[in-house]
Amino acid sequence: MFRSAIRLPSKLGRRLSLLPSSSAVRFSTEARADPPPPPSPQHEQKQQREGPTMAEKVKEESRQKRRFGGFEEEQARVLRASLQHVGRFGWTELAMISGAKDVGVSPSIVGSIPRKEAALVEFFMDDCLERLLDRIYSGEDLKDLVLSDRLAKLIRVQLEMQAPYISKWPQALSIQAQPMNIPISFKQRAMLIDEIWHAAGDQASDLDWYVKRTVLGGIYSTTEVYMLTDHSPEFRDTWKFLGQRIKDAFDLQKTVQEATYLAEAVSAGMGNSMQGFMKRVFQG
Repeated sequence: MFRSAIRLPSKLGRRLSLLPSSSAVRFSTEARADPPPPPSPQHEQKQQREGPTMAEKVKEESRQKRRFGGFEEEQARVLRASLQHVGRFGWTELAMISGAKDVGVSPSIVGSIPRKEAALVEFFMDDCLERLLDRIYSGEDLKDLVLSDRLAKLIRVQLEMQAPYISKWPQALSIQAQPMNIPISFKQRAMLIDEIWHAAGDQASDLDWYVKRTVLGGIYSTTEVYMLTDHSPEFRDTWKFLGQRIKDAFDLQKTVQEATYLAEAVSAGMGNSMQGFMKRVFQG
């Protein structure tokens, strides 16, 4: 097990970390917390009268930064147009040159974009996150689903945005795995998983916050790789695989909880020493 912590900044100002296995993940299959509600008409009218608050200004600046992926507006236009050429040229400088021509910009602008191919992949991932958030806050229907189904649906929405590029996605993964690109790639995935948990209704603030995101990040990554070799209609096998992995995660937690209950029952007749022993066995 990992004994060190990996800390990364996220858009919510939190840290993602790998923790020892002794921390149990307290999933709840009965949780039905609703996604954040849209602002009421009265709230919108008040905003129109008073103007945006400081918090709203900061939020909008963050949104614009995500929309352009940290690039200048003209560079962002080129990168967005380049995505139309990835199917033919892959995640390459040639696709970016073609994108520049499409928007009437000199191809020399490609030279001003740091880490070129990696920038194209990162721009795409930022754009996917923005579209996912738009769907969530525009009323994506999650409230009637249990927690496990909400998580599966949100991961599926994200992976479906990658589906048009599936033939070139191994190249994208290879680019993300290059040492100089790993920090940004890891941060983007951490932000994605955090947003999925938040949209699913998770409000945890204890140690489980870190463990839940580590577990779901693993599920997302394994499903992403499985999708690369899935030739079933509309990736049907991938969504089945995703559902099973999430079910396995919930079943594992149920097993840990049952072991804890057993330890508590035994301790009633044999003393706290047995309870402590059982907890050490089942929690690491």
